[in-house]
Amino acid sequence: MLESVNENDLPFDECVEILKKNIKIDPSFKEFYEWCKSHEVPLVIVSSGMEPIIRAVFETTVGVSANEVDIISNSVKVNENGKFEILFRHPERFVADTSAPPRYAAHKTPNFTSGYGHDKSQAILPYRSLPHKPILIFLGDGVSDLSAAQHADILFAKDKADGENDLAAYCTKMGIKHLTFKHFGEVLPIVASVVEETATVEDVLKASPI
Repeated sequence: MLESVNENDLPFDECVEILKKNIKIDPSFKEFYEWCKSHEVPLVIVSSGMEPIIRAVFETTVGVSANEVDIISNSVKVNENGKFEILFRHPERFVADTSAPPRYAAHKTPNFTSGYGHDKSQAILPYRSLPHKPILIFLGDGVSDLSAAQHADILFAKDKADGENDLAAYCTKMGIKHLTFKHFGEVLPIVASVVEETATVEDVLKASPI
């Protein structure tokens, strides 16, 4: 959608307003967000989009102050004329390899980075070096999530209605255990069981299709 808006050469603030009115998110995400907040479970949005747009859409759709949300994403530079350009977090990170199907383009080896300007694995890896390592739960729905897939303790890959389930297909090919989900309402009880210690990571991953 951003591409189509940008093709009209609109100022950034107008693009944001259009996206706020048209982008829809999973209705069950709000309950998931509120549960995480009430149980002091850190929730971080890791995206290949642009932070100002994500914050604006989040505030409109979820109904909470954008400043309450932790977001790691690309940024944006707005010029004096209102036009904008994306400031990628990792503009240099693009690794191509011929060892996997063309469908995965820049995402073909266990050590790939990203062709989307944001290597999402870099948002996860710092937690691995903490003295008390947290359980890392990652939810993704597309090819921009591939770089982070292997680093999560529990990986959820969205089963999308349009059949474009690249993340799940990649995990199956690479032997990465994962769970599929259609909406956050399916994720919440699983996350809750791990947080409340009624289930272990190993218990949860028994439902992995591989």
